[in-house]
Amino acid sequence: MTFLRSLLLILIARPIALFMTGADVANRERLPLKGPAIVAANHSSHVDTLLLLAIFPSKALRRVRPAAAADYFLRDPVIGWFSRRVIGIVPVARAKAGSGEDVLAPAREALAAGDIVVVFPEGTRGEGETDEMGQLKTGVARLAEAFPDAPVIPVWIQGAGRVLPKGKVVPVPLNCAVLVGEPLHWQGSRPAFMDALREALLALKAAAPPLRWR
Repeated sequence: MTFLRSLLLILIARPIALFMTGADVANRERLPLKGPAIVAANHSSHVDTLLLLAIFPSKALRRVRPAAAADYFLRDPVIGWFSRRVIGIVPVARAKAGSGEDVLAPAREALAAGDIVVVFPEGTRGEGETDEMGQLKTGVARLAEAFPDAPVIPVWIQGAGRVLPKGKVVPVPLNCAVLVGEPLHWQGSRPAFMDALREALLALKAAAPPLRWR
């Protein structure tokens, strides 16, 4: 199924994502080609995942695994099959207070297998069409702590929230930009790591070009 997934991503998902967004990419060479590695991106649209899959080199695609909410992407058998077999999601359950559930176990398993795990530290898509970044959750720091040798690559996606805002089903052709930052590494402190990640993402946002209609 790995070969089929790569083929579908290259022949179908990538052309669709590039057609919808144009995808100007800065510093693509900073993307990891093998794992374990973590890509941490802002999140404003379902287009984000397709866009990230579209910009990875073909030889790395089979290892790219986006973390995604299990209750949303596995709620339907057809959507679940597509999400697992084509998108290649790492299904992550939404934690319930006091449950004690290890929701990051699937992501750790993927990293241990040598995959490149894509995470959205905000935890959910933004409500509006702006590119304002929400509060970052510490799950990414816990993954970095568990795999201290794995690079964490910050990525800023500009404009995807306007291509396909939350709650909409028809995309708007607006050129997007993807800015790839320098890798971060675990330095022994979760708060310090989260501060560094937030600063890196905001610096990429400040360097993003103005949006333009295609």
